[in-house]
Amino acid sequence: MEEKFIAAWEANREKAAAIGVRMRPLDLKDAKRLLSGSRLSDGFQELADKGQLKLSLEALAVDQRFTSLFTDREANEALSRLLEAGYRF
Repeated sequence: MEEKFIAAWEANREKAAAIGVRMRPLDLKDAKRLLSGSRLSDGFQELADKGQLKLSLEALAVDQRFTSLFTDREANEALSRLLEAGYRF
């Protein structure tokens, strides 16, 4: 499952780059660390400004394909960030 998550993140990074948003490569450990802190993931605000939060780390963390990889706290943080930014599911 972790490999699929990384592949999905890489695909999202490519799509984001195509619209001018740069995001760093991440492994699952980095993703979990970002969702445990108060710092937004790379490109989050730029993606929000472009209406493309679906490409964010936060959106992947709450994607039903990957929820088993994250703790409830990490998933709730991701969801909170998305909702605060006006993300529509």
